[in-house]
Amino acid sequence: MERPELPLQQLHAFIVLAEELHFGHAAALLGIAQPPLSQQIRRLEDKVGHPLFHREPGRVTLTPAGRELLPAARRALADLADGLAAARDIGSGRAGRLRIGFAASLALTVLPGVLRTFRERFPAVHLDIHEMTTAPQLAALHDKTIDIGLLREPPADETQLGFKTVLTEPFVAVLPSAHPLAAQRTIRIGQLADSPFVLLPRHVGPRLHDQIVGLCTASGFTPRVAQHAVEWQTVCALVETGLGVSLAPASIRRIRLKGIAFRGIEPSTARTRVAVAWRKNDPSPLVARLLATVSQDPPKRP
Repeated sequence: MERPELPLQQLHAFIVLAEELHFGHAAALLGIAQPPLSQQIRRLEDKVGHPLFHREPGRVTLTPAGRELLPAARRALADLADGLAAARDIGSGRAGRLRIGFAASLALTVLPGVLRTFRERFPAVHLDIHEMTTAPQLAALHDKTIDIGLLREPPADETQLGFKTVLTEPFVAVLPSAHPLAAQRTIRIGQLADSPFVLLPRHVGPRLHDQIVGLCTASGFTPRVAQHAVEWQTVCALVETGLGVSLAPASIRRIRLKGIAFRGIEPSTARTRVAVAWRKNDPSPLVARLLATVSQDPPKRP
């Protein structure tokens, strides 16, 4: 047997009457006349199939059915109020869940500030953070498994994703501290021609990889890659062991390893781009909130 629906207006009228136990007082609180209140209660009793109130001259009391219904009616209205409030918060971007992908090196630069500011402004939003390199972030955005990406060197030919530059930063040379060039304050890229390199594999960040190789090519040599590493922390650790040298974004200088030296490079005009990425057709107000946070509080350059 199908359960009858209980109109919210009738439940509200029932609760007020159950608390006042007086039709006149309850009608006044509801802002209606007494006859419409009586009609709402009668319709609710018809749906329940039993009287909810004993009606006696000058006195109204709850029946056993009424006493049973009262706490459930209160819960129903409270749940509805909570649901409406939650829906308003999510609809306005003040609550919900935001899934963010980020390149590991950005934990050394833009990520902490962006997340801290966002959490201060929208504490009810749950942030689901995923560490991943650029290519997996792009795939995850297309697959809708993340909502926002923070990455390096976004592709130029992407049509479904939007990109906004967060900051740009120069490159530095990463050397073993015992390397002869570590004694210099700055070095020319061409001076690294005879050294083996530790680089990110191209598939995890094609444009950044090509940019680094291009810096070497412009200086007259093709880097001899001795080892690949997916994360910059690992690149630095391998450089420390003496496996090679590297060129890296300047924020990598915040990685503290005793056996490596970071040096400025010449020419020094090349910069790597950090961008926030999102799906252009994503209607989520949370995405708009985070993009606004990045725009209002641009990170400082390293």
